[in-house]
Amino acid sequence: MNPYFAGGGRWTASLLFLLGAALSPAQEIPLPPEIRVTSWNLKNYLYTNRPAQEGSSTRPKPAREQQAVVSILLRIRPDILGVCEMGTEQDLAQLQEALKAGGLDLPHREHVQGNDPDRHLALLSRYPITTRQPVTGLRYLLDNNEFPVQRGFLDVTVAVAPAYTLRLVGTHLKSRRDVPEADQALMRRNEAHLLRQHLDGVLAAAPETNLLVYGDFNDTRDQPGVKAVKGLRGSGAALTEIAAKDDSGERWTYYYPEADEYSRIDFLLASPALLPEVREAQSFLYSGKDWLQASDHRPVTAVIQPDDLAKKPRPKPRSAPASTN
Repeated sequence: MNPYFAGGGRWTASLLFLLGAALSPAQEIPLPPEIRVTSWNLKNYLYTNRPAQEGSSTRPKPAREQQAVVSILLRIRPDILGVCEMGTEQDLAQLQEALKAGGLDLPHREHVQGNDPDRHLALLSRYPITTRQPVTGLRYLLDNNEFPVQRGFLDVTVAVAPAYTLRLVGTHLKSRRDVPEADQALMRRNEAHLLRQHLDGVLAAAPETNLLVYGDFNDTRDQPGVKAVKGLRGSGAALTEIAAKDDSGERWTYYYPEADEYSRIDFLLASPALLPEVREAQSFLYSGKDWLQASDHRPVTAVIQPDDLAKKPRPKPRSAPASTN
């Protein structure tokens, strides 16, 4: 018999208790003081390791633009990075490795394959991804024609610590580019309504969810699509915009050279449960002059100061509203 256990069951139980306490994940993984979540449309981060496909009108992202993306992210140092216009899984892995080589290790990743063959939603995270629930098969009717949601919706939950999870839903709604099939604004509005239906389901099932919705909405805050995603004020499930600013107090995120127009079309939206933990004064838009070398969008970052879920008041359950589509 092992002499350490010769004292009988009482000593065995005591030793096992001490071992369990010493190895407790809750003690080993404390909540971080803050979480930085960055959302960025990378402007065709495509074909980084190979030439463009023959016959494709989409060119590879030049090496100098790739380097600018990496350089900016190494200055922002996000804990979670949600991106639009990512190329293949290999492109995402290339960005992940470039960031790691620069000292920013985001080992966990998600890549969503929607109907768009070239541009995808993707996410890199310092924290483990515990659930993946991509939404890629949604369709809608417009003028008696059926259309897919082009990029789908990214939906993951990350475990920041045993007592704290963060759910992230990423979107890249229909561009403002005119297409012959239908009115581009109506297409985008339909995609926005489908996104809101998905969010209603999430919050009806678990109102206490720390939910952050991010991405390129391709509309300004006064437009119906953005309002639809935010939801009805007073409903108990409305999302609140994190009004990040740059060093000059400006809030625009996108430059449209054809119109010489600056606008805010990229958003970070917080659920009622998450909102008290958002530090809006510390959240920010990237202010460096090199932003246009990387993309036609500027990255926007939310700073979250997490609280233990056990200490948070839980919103009352609610029913999902009927479809408005």
